[in-house]
Amino acid sequence: MAASNSVEVKHVHVITPADPPPPCLLPLSAIDSQLMLRFPNEYLLIYTPSPALERSTISSSFRAALSQVLVSYFPLSGRVRERPDASGLEVVCRSQGALFLEAVSDCYSAEDFDRPPPSIGKWRGFLTFPEEDALDGSPPLVVQLTWLKDGAAAVGVGLSHSLCDGIGSAEFLNSFADFAAGRLRAASELKPPPVWDRHLLNPQPQFCHRRYSSPPPVFQRVPDLCRFMSLFTDEPLVPTAVTFGKTHITSLKSLAHSTRRPGVPAFTAFEVLAAHIWRSWARSLKLPPNQTLKLLFSINVRKRIKPNLPSGYYGNAFVLGCAQTTAGELAEKKLDHAASLVREAKERVGDEHVRHVAETLSESRACPDLIGVLILTQWSRLGLEKVDFGMGRPVHVGPICGDRHCFLLPVNNQTDAVKTILAVPTSAVDKYESMVRNVAT
Repeated sequence: MAASNSVEVKHVHVITPADPPPPCLLPLSAIDSQLMLRFPNEYLLIYTPSPALERSTISSSFRAALSQVLVSYFPLSGRVRERPDASGLEVVCRSQGALFLEAVSDCYSAEDFDRPPPSIGKWRGFLTFPEEDALDGSPPLVVQLTWLKDGAAAVGVGLSHSLCDGIGSAEFLNSFADFAAGRLRAASELKPPPVWDRHLLNPQPQFCHRRYSSPPPVFQRVPDLCRFMSLFTDEPLVPTAVTFGKTHITSLKSLAHSTRRPGVPAFTAFEVLAAHIWRSWARSLKLPPNQTLKLLFSINVRKRIKPNLPSGYYGNAFVLGCAQTTAGELAEKKLDHAASLVREAKERVGDEHVRHVAETLSESRACPDLIGVLILTQWSRLGLEKVDFGMGRPVHVGPICGDRHCFLLPVNNQTDAVKTILAVPTSAVDKYESMVRNVAT
């Protein structure tokens, strides 16, 4: 079975829980059910070649481990559908199964992933059966193990975003890997055990129907002064990858601190890096100065709501932070201005804000408008770099397909470094890369 010209799928297996639970229906939360999450998170992990990597043994360990981990994460072997009353999504759990694919490639080696792909879909073959529609009966979990020409291994994972956020996905993958490597033997050994409890992020009855003056900023539309979306469709997008080491991040902090107002606390690494990428991206696109721009990024709310969510909660427990300004201000003002906007967006997210978002989503099909928007996805702090299936830690962690969303990724053996991946229009590539690599502006 051919997946692409460069990857050939040899076997497809349906994997069900080793100890299937009774059939049930599980409702998803208002945040899980939102339109913007009806797609899969797609992860690609690369493991270097080793004489100890016996293919049949590794493949068998993957199949057995997946069956074992699905005992505790059994909703991932179900199917997502719309509730009959259209009030959100639910999971039909009858142990329908996840997919496990085995594939080979004679075109790629581990070192090919040290640099970005030449086009945004070049690595598509490493996850052959993506979940195109969360509600079409597709399995919410697909795992593909591909053996590369140098003996290295690529592990592609597609995991329904309606079921797990990034933190939940990473917890699942590390548990799956622990079973495969023999570090876990039984579902009872998972610590903390996975927690469903999706009702905790639904609107609370005592707070429902409060009269908010407007929707949260992330759902508010802004004028389109430049046919914004056409910037990303009229010409090919080119993936870029830039790694920021500890020295680079320290330089960005120093630059932002040198112009910040007296009494303003020091900026975090995330705040200055997000601000720097946002400014470089905006300036490279040559936007009208009065075009409103937004930077959207995930904020974990597990400990920002009252009561805190329980340890082991693997559903979508985040809202989008929203920093906003004009293209002119972003370009003309210093780094500290953009970093302050990022910080203010983070500080706005507390219990009241989360409840506002949940109520908005439960009452409408609200979805962020993408005009003027850069979405930043932070995978660098999830623990994906620790996922060891018995082949050592991955030397590369990233998305299957790059796009115009920016990913912050971990860097192999550099705990203080961050790799950024972002696809930009062909005409903007040189300027973007020049600006983002220059931390002195």
